[in-house]
Amino acid sequence: MRVMNVEDHAKIIVIIVMLIFGSIGVFIRNIALSSAEIALLRATIGSIFLIGSSLFFKQEYVFGSPKRDIPLLCISGAALGINWIFLFQAYASTSIANATLSYYFAPIFVIILAPPVLKERLTLIRVACVFIALFGLFLIVKAGNSDPGPLYDHTRGITYGLLAAVFYASVTLMNKYIDSPNGFGNALVQLVSAALILLPYVLLKNGLSFSGVDANSLLLIFIVGILHTGIAYFFYFSAIKELKGQTIAVLSYIDPVSAVIIAALLLGEGLNLLQAVGGILILGSTFFSEKLEPAGRAG
Repeated sequence: MRVMNVEDHAKIIVIIVMLIFGSIGVFIRNIALSSAEIALLRATIGSIFLIGSSLFFKQEYVFGSPKRDIPLLCISGAALGINWIFLFQAYASTSIANATLSYYFAPIFVIILAPPVLKERLTLIRVACVFIALFGLFLIVKAGNSDPGPLYDHTRGITYGLLAAVFYASVTLMNKYIDSPNGFGNALVQLVSAALILLPYVLLKNGLSFSGVDANSLLLIFIVGILHTGIAYFFYFSAIKELKGQTIAVLSYIDPVSAVIIAALLLGEGLNLLQAVGGILILGSTFFSEKLEPAGRAG
């Protein structure tokens, strides 16, 4: 029997983390709080957990990030928090499959914005990936409009998913300018920044009140904060140090695929033919675009 090496162990960890990320929509759907409140609590609980874990395991975190990177990390953290608000609103407005697939448009936005922001050359293959993804998105929107369902506004939900993708793409682009190789520390600074930015927004908008929240919602928000954020981020950034960028990019597609499967099994949300084809086109185009320049993804 072959002994599992460090790389194989890291792959298993990333696969488990991607499955955790893929299940978040089911949890969010059952939390009786606004999207902004859920995003704030996720960032806060996740930050506290990561700080405690870093101290317990003597993990280098904030102090490992160069001071010149801190402002950009804070800005990208704010974008991460806004990204969560739109993503959670997408889960509430459309099916988890539609929200997830539209959110996975983020790599396409990176391709579109890379030439002016990163001064990268826009190749013919990248242009083709953009148009293929756009056609896939058109099929998903068309499928949603043809079967709106009694509870969802699919067009609005997909729009929220795309807005979330825009902000996630901005986080990706900002991370390109961050010199620190300390992924764990960078993630922690971003989470704390997200919490600090979201707190005044939530307080000014509606205030943060738990008076009408049941025990089930409180349990779920702690699971999202600890499992889907603290634990998942801790193991993700510990594991990706042992893997090549291409491997991380390929494994990241377990996230959207598992999200669709979990929603189908637990919520009965199936995909019709147009949605399935649209999803394949979006994920396929982003896969090939990331093969050109792979990068890690943390949900």
